[in-house]
Amino acid sequence: MDIDIIELSERKARFVLSGVSASFANALRRSTLAEVPVLAIDDVNIYDNTSVLFDEQLALRLGLIPLKANAKNYNYPEECSCGGLGCASCQVSLTLSAEGPKIVHAGDMVSTDPDVRPADSSIPIVELKEKHKVVVEAVARLGTGRKHSKWQAGVAGGYKNMPILIIGDCDTCGKCVEVCPRKILKLEGNRVKVTEIIECSLCKLCEKTCDMNAIKVSDDPESFVMTFETSGNITASELAIEAAGSIKKRAGQLVEILETLG
Repeated sequence: MDIDIIELSERKARFVLSGVSASFANALRRSTLAEVPVLAIDDVNIYDNTSVLFDEQLALRLGLIPLKANAKNYNYPEECSCGGLGCASCQVSLTLSAEGPKIVHAGDMVSTDPDVRPADSSIPIVELKEKHKVVVEAVARLGTGRKHSKWQAGVAGGYKNMPILIIGDCDTCGKCVEVCPRKILKLEGNRVKVTEIIECSLCKLCEKTCDMNAIKVSDDPESFVMTFETSGNITASELAIEAAGSIKKRAGQLVEILETLG
C-alpha cells in the first residue's frame, strides 16, 4: 500500500491511496465518519432561558458545536470506572451565562477543563435582546459518529478511482480541450497535454468528442483519490491515523473471534 499526499491542512486531507481494494478505501472513509471518538455536548441543564429559542432548540445548537479536546484523556461513559454516573474521567462541564443585548457565541462557554474548548469560538448560538438571558450547564461526553452525528469527527468524506487518460496520435483539433469540464487538457504545439490528471472526473466527454478515437479514459481499480475534512474536533492527520487504527483494531478483534471458533 502506498500513500501520496496531495493536500494536508489542519481541517482537510487529500491523498492518493494505492495498492488497496475499493472495500478498504470505503472502510477508511466510513471509519473517519463513524469510528473516531471525540467529545460532544450530550446533556444540557437549562437554569434560565428567556431568549427567542425554545429549550430544545438551544440544546440542539449546543450539541452540534464541535469541541476541541484530547479524546485519550477521557473514557466512554459505559467503560468508565464510575459506571457511567459521571466523573472527571468520562465527562466535562461547560457553563454559559449571558444577558442581552448581545449575540452569544461558542467562545462564551467556560469549560471546567481548560484543554476542552469549542473548535471555533465565533460560532453563534443565540441572539439575546434587551433583558433576555440564558444560564445553562452543558455536559460533554466521549462518543463516535456511529452513535450520533454530533460525535462525527470527519465530514465531507469521499473517494474516486485514480483516473487514467491515454492520448494517442491526433490532429490537435482541440475539441477535447473545449469540452473538458475540469479544464485539465491543453494544446501544446502539435499534441494535447494532460495538466492535472488527478482532477479528472471520468466523465469521458473528451473520449466521446474525439473523432479519431485517440483518447482512452479509464481508471485504476486499486488506486483511489481520497478526500475528507474534519469538523474541527481534531486535525485531519489525527483523523486519518485514528480511522486507520480503528480498522486495525476491529480486524484484530475479528481474528480473535475466528480463532475461538476454530
